[in-house]
Amino acid sequence: MTNAGRILIAGGGTGGHVVPALATAAALAELYPQVEVEFVGTARGLESRLVPEAGWPLHLISAAPFQRRLSLSALRAPLALAFAARDALRLVKGPPRAAAAAVFGGYVSAPLAVAAGLARIPLVVHEQNAIPGLANRLAARWAQAIAVSFPDSAARLGHVDRVTVTGNPVRPGLAELDAGARRSEAMAAFDLDPGRRTLLVFGGSQGARRINSAAVGAAPLWSEPRGLQVLHATGRAEHAGAQAAWDAQLASGSPLIVRCEPYVERMDLAYAAADVAVCRSGASTTAELTMMGLPSVLVPYPHATADHQMANARALAESGAATVIPDADLDSAALVAAAERLLLDDSAHASAAAAARALARPHAAAALARLIADAAFAGSGRAPGRLGSRNRNRGGGASSGEAAGNQTEAQP
Repeated sequence: MTNAGRILIAGGGTGGHVVPALATAAALAELYPQVEVEFVGTARGLESRLVPEAGWPLHLISAAPFQRRLSLSALRAPLALAFAARDALRLVKGPPRAAAAAVFGGYVSAPLAVAAGLARIPLVVHEQNAIPGLANRLAARWAQAIAVSFPDSAARLGHVDRVTVTGNPVRPGLAELDAGARRSEAMAAFDLDPGRRTLLVFGGSQGARRINSAAVGAAPLWSEPRGLQVLHATGRAEHAGAQAAWDAQLASGSPLIVRCEPYVERMDLAYAAADVAVCRSGASTTAELTMMGLPSVLVPYPHATADHQMANARALAESGAATVIPDADLDSAALVAAAERLLLDDSAHASAAAAARALARPHAAAALARLIADAAFAGSGRAPGRLGSRNRNRGGGASSGEAAGNQTEAQP
């Protein structure tokens, strides 16, 4: 390793935390090739698979999820955090000693944030959601810099003098994706008709049963089924039931075209094929929708902590980029009423697409990488070189932000 520095990153449990962290790591490698990036995570989180697959070193610690209800596990939580922070502190101290730490939320972030505070190294917090999570609210108290995806998050985190609106880094390739140029490839990949409007329905890797049921039940309700096709990613556990339900709906000879998949690996192509999306409103999903300029019908997951998915969805709806249907109100008729207007009314579609694109921050990963490097090396005289040519063959994305209130504007 060169003597430029070592950055530790934690963000785990779900893809919503891991994907932005991976995109930021790739931007750090691209902009500051002398810096060494390493991840801290757990064996149970999604990072245990995604981080090694992306080519990054991963140090495992025994962090435990936060318990919000009174239980024996909740009573043990402070002790578990202390042991996990001890393990993280050893990683911070090295050798070589870490120059900075960056946390992206999830329970594995808290031990690294505590360790950074104890070791007195710079800490950067990135909050993906409109309503900050518990780990990030804790870490923000002593963080040197705080990055947010939604401007309104600043007031909820406090410390607005240290907040920068960077946006949320997205999965590799999406920031640079030209959906129009890739549409023919996308249609061929999913065996879709390029002459029809495409409704993309998905609920994450696990699927969303309520969304699946509403989408299938909508089959006889569309006013112009001959001009419509559905690309439906059901989630692996839900696929067999959803496919059987679709088969039953289409058995009467409906002209609707349906492609029912358990999971879509190439979401870049799915977005390129889509005219409208129906989905949940996690932070990564909403960031991707705006990056693609894709109008959407958002059905927030009702059990998300502090109802943060509803806050994410409202941020898009207030700009005109999305229509929000609460989970309890979702049925086939509501889905058709919301989606058909965007699918059939060119003016409504164009307006929603423009509103979505206006919210996009395509340089979020690069802005966040610069924020981390500035925190790590400011005043040290050891600032690493920028814009290096080495990519290390690791995936990532680039992105930017804009000022809001007292928050700093992130420059692309």
